[in-house]
Amino acid sequence: MHLHILGICGTFMGGLALIARALGHRVTGSDANVYPPMSTQLEAAGIDLMQGYAAEHLCPVPDLVVVGNAMKRGLPAIEAMLDRDLPYTSGPQWLAEQGLRGRHVMAVAGTHGKTTTASMLAWILEATGAKPGFLIGGVPLDFGRSARLGEGQHFVIEADEYDTAFFDKRSKFVHYRPRTLVLNNLEFDHADIFDDLAQIQRQFHHLVRTVPSAGRIIHPQQDEALAEVLAMGCWTACVSTGVTIADGGTEAGAPRCDWQAELCAADGSAFRLFFHGQAQGLLEWSQIGLHNVRNALSAVAAAQHIGIEPGRAIAALARFQGVKRRMELRGIESGVRVYDDFAHHPTAIASTLAGLRRQVGAARIIAVLEPRSNTMRMGTHGDALAGALDAANQVVVYSPPDLAWDAATALAALGQRLTLCAELDQVLMAATAQARPGDHLLIMSNGGFGGIHQRILERLAQAEGLSAAT
Repeated sequence: MHLHILGICGTFMGGLALIARALGHRVTGSDANVYPPMSTQLEAAGIDLMQGYAAEHLCPVPDLVVVGNAMKRGLPAIEAMLDRDLPYTSGPQWLAEQGLRGRHVMAVAGTHGKTTTASMLAWILEATGAKPGFLIGGVPLDFGRSARLGEGQHFVIEADEYDTAFFDKRSKFVHYRPRTLVLNNLEFDHADIFDDLAQIQRQFHHLVRTVPSAGRIIHPQQDEALAEVLAMGCWTACVSTGVTIADGGTEAGAPRCDWQAELCAADGSAFRLFFHGQAQGLLEWSQIGLHNVRNALSAVAAAQHIGIEPGRAIAALARFQGVKRRMELRGIESGVRVYDDFAHHPTAIASTLAGLRRQVGAARIIAVLEPRSNTMRMGTHGDALAGALDAANQVVVYSPPDLAWDAATALAALGQRLTLCAELDQVLMAATAQARPGDHLLIMSNGGFGGIHQRILERLAQAEGLSAAT
C-alpha cells in the first residue's frame, strides 16, 4: 500500500512513517520543514520527501493519505484530498489500527516527563530481552531513533494529549487503547486548544475509560488534578508512587505509596526503591533531578506489570543514557558546560534548574530561554515564569517583537539577573559575554532555537583562542 503522510517531519509522524515502512508499505510524505535530522532519517529508510503541501504531491494518487495534526483547511494538499474524495485518516488512528492492534500497549501520559519515562520503559524492556516496539517524542540515546516496530508483544508509546487532526479534535492518546498506563502528572498546558484544566481532565478521563479492568494505571499519589480524573470513574487497578525526602517524610506530607523512592543523593543520582515497604534495590545512575526519580519509579512500576522483576529494571536503568535534548551536555568550551534541554513549561523549567542546582552546588548557572510553545507565546504561564527561573544566577530570555506578552514586566522580579533580547544574535552575545570558566549554561527551548547551542560553543572557543593568543 502507498501511504502519503502530510506533516511527515514532525517527531510523531516521522516515527509513524518509519513504522509504516517496517510494515512493508511504500511511504512518501510532505512537510514545510524538510531538513535534518528527521529528513535524513526518513530518506535513509527509503522514504521520498517533498517540500511544502502542494496538491501535486498527491499524484500519483496514494492508497491512503495520513494527516498530521498540524494540517489545516486551506492547504492545497488538504483541499485536493477532500475535493478528490481520497481516502484519509489521522496518524493516531492509523497507528492504532495498523501498528498497535493485538499488542500490549504501554502508554505514558502527562504534562511533563512523557518522553523520558517512555524512553526509560522502552530501555528496561529492551535490556531484559522483550524487543519492544516504541514511538517516542524524542530520541532515546540508547536506541538512536524515535520509533521502531519491534519484534515483541509490547509497544511503548508517548501518549500526547494534543488533538488528533483537523477533523478529530479528541486527544491523540484516546486511540491507543493501553493495557498499562502511566499518568505522570497533570497541569494546564496547550492553551491554544484547551480553555482550562477541566477540558484536559475530560480528555484524560476518556483515556482512563479505555484501559481494561485487567490492566494497570500507575500514578503519583500527590497529584490533585489526576486524583480528580480518577474520581470521575476508574475500572482498572491503580498503583501509586511517591518520593521520600531527606528528613524521612514524603513529598508534601504524602502518605506512603505502593512504590516509594528514598533519596540517597540530593540531586537524584542515587535512590532506593521500595514496593509495599519492601526494598527492591539501589539505583545509581547518570540522571539527575527529582523529576527523573519520579519518572524512573513509574517506569519500574510499569515494567513490573508485565512481569519484569524490579531488580532487573533497576539494573537496566543504571545503564540508561538519557534522551537527546533532556539535560544533554552539548559540549564544554573555555571551562563552560553547555546543556540543551526541552523544558518549556514553568514546572519543567523549575524542576530542571533545581536538579542542576543540586548537582553543581554553588557554581553559577546561566539560563537561556526561548518561550517558543504556543502556550508560552500566548503568555499563559507568564506569572509563574520568574519563580521558575529563580535558581539561575543569570537569565537570558529571547523576547522577539511578536511575543504576545510583556516579558520585562512578567520577569521583573529577576531584577539585574535578567537580560531580554529581541534578536537571536543578541541572545548569543549576551550568553557568551556573561559566561566564565566553571559556569553551567543551560539552554531551554522546545524548538531548534536557531542552532544557538553550537553557535555558543563556537563563540566560546573563539574567545578562548583569542585569549590564548594574547
